Amino acid sequence: MVDTAMAGHRELNAVYVIGGPEPTLIEAAPSADGPIVTGALAKLGIDRGDLAHIVVTHVHLDHAGGAGALLARYPSATVWVHERGAPHLVDPARLVASTARTYGEDRMRSLYGDVTPCDPDRVRAVTDGDAIAIGGGRSLAVLHTPGHASHHVALHDEATGVMFTGEAIGTYLPWATSFRPALPPPEVDLDALADSVDAMRARRPTHLLTSHFGPVPDAQMAFDEALATAGRWSAAVRGALQRDPDADDDALTAEVRRVAADELAAAGLALGDVLDRYDAIGSIRMNAQGLARYWRRRSAEAQDS
Repeated sequence: MVDTAMAGHRELNAVYVIGGPEPTLIEAAPSADGPIVTGALAKLGIDRGDLAHIVVTHVHLDHAGGAGALLARYPSATVWVHERGAPHLVDPARLVASTARTYGEDRMRSLYGDVTPCDPDRVRAVTDGDAIAIGGGRSLAVLHTPGHASHHVALHDEATGVMFTGEAIGTYLPWATSFRPALPPPEVDLDALADSVDAMRARRPTHLLTSHFGPVPDAQMAFDEALATAGRWSAAVRGALQRDPDADDDALTAEVRRVAADELAAAGLALGDVLDRYDAIGSIRMNAQGLARYWRRRSAEAQDS
Protein backbone atom coordinates (compact mmCIF):
# COMPACT_ATOMS: atom_id res chain seq x y z
CA MET A 1 0.00 0.00 0.00
CA VAL A 2 1.20 3.51 -0.86
CA ASP A 3 -0.26 6.52 0.91
CA THR A 4 -0.37 9.24 -1.78
CA ALA A 5 -0.79 12.08 0.75
CA MET A 6 -3.66 13.49 -1.27
CA ALA A 7 -4.55 17.10 -0.44
CA GLY A 8 -1.62 17.14 1.96
CA HIS A 9 -3.28 14.64 4.31
CA ARG A 10 -2.23 11.19 5.42
CA GLU A 11 -4.58 8.22 5.50
CA LEU A 12 -6.94 9.58 2.86
CA ASN A 13 -5.88 8.03 -0.45
CA ALA A 14 -4.11 4.78 -1.25
CA VAL A 15 -2.82 2.90 -4.26
CA TYR A 16 -1.63 -0.69 -4.15
CA VAL A 17 1.27 -2.47 -5.82
CA ILE A 18 1.20 -6.16 -6.71
CA GLY A 19 4.64 -7.59 -7.41
CA GLY A 20 5.55 -10.55 -9.58
CA PRO A 21 6.48 -11.06 -13.22
CA GLU A 22 4.01 -8.37 -14.35
CA PRO A 23 4.03 -5.62 -11.69
CA THR A 24 0.57 -4.15 -11.27
CA LEU A 25 -0.64 -0.86 -9.82
CA ILE A 26 -4.18 -0.72 -8.43
CA GLU A 27 -5.46 2.87 -8.84
CA ALA A 28 -3.50 5.67 -10.48
CA ALA A 29 -4.11 8.40 -7.86
CA PRO A 30 -4.51 12.04 -8.89
CA SER A 31 -1.73 13.35 -11.09
CA ALA A 32 -0.81 15.80 -8.31
CA ASP A 33 0.36 12.78 -6.30
CA GLY A 34 2.35 11.28 -9.18
CA PRO A 35 5.80 11.89 -7.66
CA ILE A 36 4.84 9.92 -4.56
CA VAL A 37 3.53 7.02 -6.63
CA THR A 38 6.54 6.88 -8.95
CA GLY A 39 8.91 7.27 -6.01
CA ALA A 40 7.29 4.31 -4.26
CA LEU A 41 7.52 2.17 -7.39
CA ALA A 42 11.21 3.03 -7.71
CA LYS A 43 11.85 2.04 -4.09
CA LEU A 44 10.21 -1.29 -4.83
CA GLY A 45 12.59 -1.80 -7.75
CA ILE A 46 9.94 -1.29 -10.44
CA ASP A 47 11.67 0.64 -13.21
CA ARG A 48 10.24 2.48 -16.20
CA GLY A 49 10.11 -0.64 -18.38
CA ASP A 50 8.76 -2.91 -15.66
CA LEU A 51 5.26 -1.73 -14.76
CA ALA A 52 2.85 -3.88 -16.78
CA HIS A 53 -0.64 -2.99 -15.57
CA ILE A 54 -2.54 -0.06 -14.08
CA VAL A 55 -6.03 -1.08 -13.00
CA VAL A 56 -8.46 1.64 -11.88
CA THR A 57 -11.69 0.98 -10.05
CA HIS A 58 -13.34 4.00 -11.68
CA VAL A 59 -12.38 7.17 -13.50
CA HIS A 60 -12.89 9.83 -10.83
CA LEU A 61 -9.79 12.00 -10.65
CA ASP A 62 -8.59 10.78 -7.24
CA HIS A 63 -8.46 7.25 -8.66
CA ALA A 64 -7.58 7.65 -12.32
CA GLY A 65 -6.50 11.26 -12.83
CA GLY A 66 -2.84 10.26 -12.94
CA ALA A 67 -3.28 7.39 -15.41
CA GLY A 68 -2.21 9.31 -18.52
CA ALA A 69 0.95 10.65 -16.91
CA LEU A 70 1.83 7.19 -15.63
CA LEU A 71 1.43 5.71 -19.11
CA ALA A 72 3.86 8.30 -20.43
CA ARG A 73 6.40 7.36 -17.76
CA TYR A 74 5.96 3.58 -17.97
CA PRO A 75 5.95 2.63 -21.68
CA SER A 76 5.10 -1.05 -21.10
CA ALA A 77 2.02 -0.40 -18.98
CA THR A 78 -1.61 -0.93 -19.98
CA VAL A 79 -4.58 0.70 -18.22
CA TRP A 80 -7.61 -1.43 -17.37
CA VAL A 81 -10.98 0.22 -16.66
CA HIS A 82 -14.68 -0.57 -16.91
CA GLU A 83 -16.04 -0.20 -20.44
CA ARG A 84 -18.23 2.75 -19.45
CA GLY A 85 -15.25 4.61 -18.04
CA ALA A 86 -12.76 3.92 -20.83
CA PRO A 87 -13.86 6.83 -23.09
CA HIS A 88 -13.25 9.28 -20.22
CA LEU A 89 -9.64 8.18 -19.86
CA VAL A 90 -9.04 8.72 -23.57
CA ASP A 91 -10.84 12.08 -23.57
CA PRO A 92 -11.12 13.40 -19.99
CA ALA A 93 -12.56 16.81 -20.96
CA ARG A 94 -16.10 16.14 -19.69
CA LEU A 95 -14.81 14.52 -16.51
CA VAL A 96 -12.51 17.46 -15.78
CA ALA A 97 -15.28 19.98 -16.52
CA SER A 98 -17.68 18.17 -14.20
CA THR A 99 -15.09 18.07 -11.42
CA ALA A 100 -14.36 21.78 -11.89
CA ARG A 101 -18.06 22.59 -11.52
CA THR A 102 -18.14 20.68 -8.26
CA TYR A 103 -14.92 21.95 -6.67
CA GLY A 104 -14.11 25.12 -8.59
CA GLU A 105 -11.24 25.30 -11.05
CA ASP A 106 -8.57 26.37 -8.55
CA ARG A 107 -9.44 23.83 -5.86
CA MET A 108 -9.73 21.05 -8.44
CA ARG A 109 -6.23 21.71 -9.71
CA SER A 110 -4.78 21.97 -6.21
CA LEU A 111 -6.34 18.63 -5.26
CA TYR A 112 -5.84 16.68 -8.46
CA GLY A 113 -3.35 18.47 -10.73
CA ASP A 114 -3.52 18.35 -14.52
CA VAL A 115 -5.08 15.41 -16.31
CA THR A 116 -3.29 13.87 -19.29
CA PRO A 117 -5.38 11.86 -21.80
CA CYS A 118 -4.55 8.18 -22.08
CA ASP A 119 -3.32 6.69 -25.35
CA PRO A 120 -6.37 4.75 -26.62
CA ASP A 121 -4.13 1.92 -27.83
CA ARG A 122 -3.06 1.32 -24.24
CA VAL A 123 -6.53 1.31 -22.63
CA ARG A 124 -8.32 -2.00 -22.13
CA ALA A 125 -12.03 -2.10 -21.28
CA VAL A 126 -13.41 -4.73 -18.91
CA THR A 127 -16.81 -5.65 -17.59
CA ASP A 128 -18.37 -7.91 -14.99
CA GLY A 129 -17.02 -11.45 -15.05
CA ASP A 130 -13.78 -10.63 -16.84
CA ALA A 131 -10.38 -11.59 -15.45
CA ILE A 132 -7.24 -9.48 -15.77
CA ALA A 133 -4.18 -11.73 -16.07
CA ILE A 134 -1.22 -10.24 -14.21
CA GLY A 135 1.38 -12.94 -14.76
CA GLY A 136 2.51 -16.05 -12.95
CA GLY A 137 -0.90 -17.66 -13.37
CA ARG A 138 -2.45 -14.92 -11.23
CA SER A 139 -5.48 -12.86 -12.22
CA LEU A 140 -7.88 -10.27 -10.85
CA ALA A 141 -11.57 -11.12 -11.15
CA VAL A 142 -13.63 -8.09 -12.20
CA LEU A 143 -16.93 -7.34 -10.45
CA HIS A 144 -19.10 -4.52 -11.78
CA THR A 145 -20.05 -2.66 -8.59
CA PRO A 146 -22.19 0.42 -9.32
CA GLY A 147 -23.72 2.54 -6.60
CA HIS A 148 -20.98 5.14 -6.20
CA ALA A 149 -20.55 5.35 -9.98
CA SER A 150 -22.07 3.39 -12.85
CA HIS A 151 -18.61 2.44 -14.16
CA HIS A 152 -17.17 1.23 -10.84
CA VAL A 153 -15.50 -2.17 -10.49
CA ALA A 154 -14.08 -4.13 -7.58
CA LEU A 155 -11.20 -6.54 -8.10
CA HIS A 156 -10.87 -9.91 -6.37
CA ASP A 157 -7.36 -11.35 -6.18
CA GLU A 158 -8.28 -15.00 -5.94
CA ALA A 159 -4.68 -16.00 -5.20
CA THR A 160 -4.78 -14.23 -1.84
CA GLY A 161 -8.51 -13.71 -1.26
CA VAL A 162 -8.02 -9.94 -1.05
CA MET A 163 -10.55 -7.64 -2.72
CA PHE A 164 -9.75 -4.12 -3.91
CA THR A 165 -12.96 -2.18 -3.36
CA GLY A 166 -12.23 1.36 -4.57
CA GLU A 167 -15.26 3.20 -3.21
CA ALA A 168 -17.76 0.40 -3.69
CA ILE A 169 -18.34 0.30 0.08
CA GLY A 170 -17.74 4.01 0.51
CA THR A 171 -14.88 5.17 2.67
CA TYR A 172 -13.17 3.60 5.66
CA LEU A 173 -11.52 6.13 7.97
CA PRO A 174 -8.96 4.31 10.14
CA TRP A 175 -8.26 7.49 12.11
CA ALA A 176 -11.93 7.66 13.04
CA THR A 177 -12.56 3.90 13.19
CA SER A 178 -15.64 4.56 11.08
CA PHE A 179 -17.16 4.14 7.65
CA ARG A 180 -18.83 6.87 5.64
CA PRO A 181 -20.74 6.83 2.37
CA ALA A 182 -19.38 7.96 -0.99
CA LEU A 183 -22.57 8.95 -2.80
CA PRO A 184 -21.96 12.11 -4.85
CA PRO A 185 -24.00 13.10 -7.89
CA PRO A 186 -24.81 12.29 -10.58
CA GLU A 187 -24.83 8.47 -10.48
CA VAL A 188 -25.84 7.55 -6.92
CA ASP A 189 -27.95 4.41 -6.91
CA LEU A 190 -28.74 2.89 -3.52
CA ASP A 191 -30.38 -0.18 -5.04
CA ALA A 192 -27.30 -0.84 -7.13
CA LEU A 193 -25.13 -0.28 -4.05
CA ALA A 194 -26.98 -2.99 -2.15
CA ASP A 195 -26.67 -5.38 -5.12
CA SER A 196 -22.95 -4.59 -5.42
CA VAL A 197 -22.37 -5.35 -1.76
CA ASP A 198 -24.23 -8.65 -2.17
CA ALA A 199 -22.01 -9.56 -5.13
CA MET A 200 -18.82 -8.72 -3.24
CA ARG A 201 -20.00 -10.49 -0.10
CA ALA A 202 -20.80 -13.65 -2.04
CA ARG A 203 -17.15 -14.04 -3.02
CA ARG A 204 -16.18 -14.12 0.67
CA PRO A 205 -12.98 -12.06 0.40
CA THR A 206 -10.46 -12.46 3.21
CA HIS A 207 -9.66 -8.74 3.46
CA LEU A 208 -10.84 -5.56 1.79
CA LEU A 209 -8.33 -3.03 0.53
CA THR A 210 -10.06 0.34 0.22
CA SER A 211 -8.79 3.33 -1.70
CA HIS A 212 -9.91 5.66 1.10
CA PHE A 213 -8.17 4.34 3.16
CA GLY A 214 -6.33 1.11 3.66
CA PRO A 215 -7.07 -2.46 4.70
CA VAL A 216 -10.20 -3.63 6.48
CA PRO A 217 -9.50 -7.06 7.98
CA ASP A 218 -13.13 -8.05 8.66
CA ALA A 219 -14.77 -7.98 5.25
CA GLN A 220 -18.24 -9.08 6.30
CA MET A 221 -18.34 -6.48 9.07
CA ALA A 222 -17.30 -3.83 6.55
CA PHE A 223 -20.13 -4.76 4.21
CA ASP A 224 -22.62 -4.51 7.08
CA GLU A 225 -21.27 -1.18 8.30
CA ALA A 226 -21.12 0.32 4.81
CA LEU A 227 -24.78 -0.43 4.19
CA ALA A 228 -25.82 0.75 7.65
CA THR A 229 -24.01 4.08 7.30
CA ALA A 230 -25.34 4.68 3.81
CA GLY A 231 -28.80 3.91 5.18
CA ARG A 232 -28.49 6.51 7.92
CA TRP A 233 -27.29 9.25 5.57
CA SER A 234 -29.94 8.32 3.03
CA ALA A 235 -32.70 8.35 5.65
CA ALA A 236 -31.65 11.83 6.78
CA VAL A 237 -32.01 13.21 3.25
CA ARG A 238 -35.20 11.33 2.50
CA GLY A 239 -36.80 12.50 5.72
CA ALA A 240 -35.88 16.12 4.99
CA LEU A 241 -37.38 15.87 1.50
CA GLN A 242 -40.56 14.31 2.84
CA ARG A 243 -40.94 17.27 5.19
CA ASP A 244 -40.05 19.79 2.51
CA PRO A 245 -39.77 18.58 -1.10
CA ASP A 246 -38.15 21.89 -2.03
CA ALA A 247 -35.42 21.71 0.64
CA ASP A 248 -32.24 23.29 -0.68
CA ASP A 249 -28.67 22.03 -0.53
CA ASP A 250 -27.93 23.95 2.66
CA ALA A 251 -30.82 22.37 4.53
CA LEU A 252 -30.05 18.87 3.28
CA THR A 253 -26.35 19.24 4.08
CA ALA A 254 -27.22 20.29 7.63
CA GLU A 255 -29.26 17.10 8.07
CA VAL A 256 -26.40 14.87 6.92
CA ARG A 257 -23.86 16.82 8.96
CA ARG A 258 -25.81 15.97 12.10
CA VAL A 259 -25.63 12.27 11.28
CA ALA A 260 -21.92 12.49 10.46
CA ALA A 261 -21.23 14.39 13.67
CA ASP A 262 -22.94 11.70 15.74
CA GLU A 263 -20.94 8.96 14.01
CA LEU A 264 -17.64 10.74 14.64
CA ALA A 265 -18.58 11.51 18.23
CA ALA A 266 -18.73 7.76 18.83
CA ALA A 267 -15.01 7.74 17.98
CA GLY A 268 -14.32 10.70 20.27
CA LEU A 269 -13.95 13.19 17.40
CA ALA A 270 -15.66 16.48 16.69
CA LEU A 271 -16.71 17.00 13.09
CA GLY A 272 -15.39 20.56 13.04
CA ASP A 273 -11.91 19.38 14.02
CA VAL A 274 -11.58 16.99 11.06
CA LEU A 275 -13.88 18.55 8.47
CA ASP A 276 -11.14 19.65 6.06
CA ARG A 277 -9.65 16.17 6.01
CA TYR A 278 -13.09 14.56 5.98
CA ASP A 279 -14.31 16.60 3.02
CA ALA A 280 -11.16 16.21 0.89
CA ILE A 281 -12.41 12.80 -0.27
CA GLY A 282 -15.91 14.03 -1.09
CA SER A 283 -17.76 16.56 0.98
CA ILE A 284 -20.84 16.01 3.07
CA ARG A 285 -22.56 18.51 0.78
CA MET A 286 -21.75 16.37 -2.27
CA ASN A 287 -23.24 13.34 -0.57
CA ALA A 288 -26.38 15.28 0.35
CA GLN A 289 -26.70 16.44 -3.27
CA GLY A 290 -26.23 12.94 -4.62
CA LEU A 291 -28.77 11.42 -2.24
CA ALA A 292 -31.27 14.21 -2.95
CA ARG A 293 -30.93 13.56 -6.67
CA TYR A 294 -31.54 9.85 -6.07
CA TRP A 295 -34.66 10.34 -3.92
CA ARG A 296 -36.14 13.00 -6.21
CA ARG A 297 -35.65 10.68 -9.17
CA ARG A 298 -37.32 7.84 -7.29
CA SER A 299 -40.22 10.11 -6.40
CA ALA A 300 -40.66 11.22 -10.01
CA GLU A 301 -40.57 7.60 -11.19
CA ALA A 302 -43.24 6.64 -8.65
CA GLN A 303 -45.50 9.46 -9.82
CA ASP A 304 -45.05 8.50 -13.47
CA SER A 305 -45.99 4.90 -12.75
